[in-house]
Amino acid sequence: MSEQNAKVDDSQSTPKTIKKLRKGDLVKVEREKYLNSLEAKASDDDLPEYIFQGPGEVLLIKGDYCQVRWRRPVPDVWIHSHHIVLY
Repeated sequence: MSEQNAKVDDSQSTPKTIKKLRKGDLVKVEREKYLNSLEAKASDDDLPEYIFQGPGEVLLIKGDYCQVRWRRPVPDVWIHSHHIVLY
């Protein structure tokens, strides 16, 4: 009976769009989403332009965060996957 209730609850909830990122994908940061986020408020205001122009390569994915390596001599960064779009 509890399984049936769980199925009913799932069907009534709104469908969520899940963005599938994989290791090796080329990505860039979407400026509007990032600048309106909690992470942007906690970080430096002077961000490098190359993160918005791309491409960066996804190295690892852990939970909702992706480790991105840029094609420049800079350290890899962890960015929330909601702020990343495919290049």
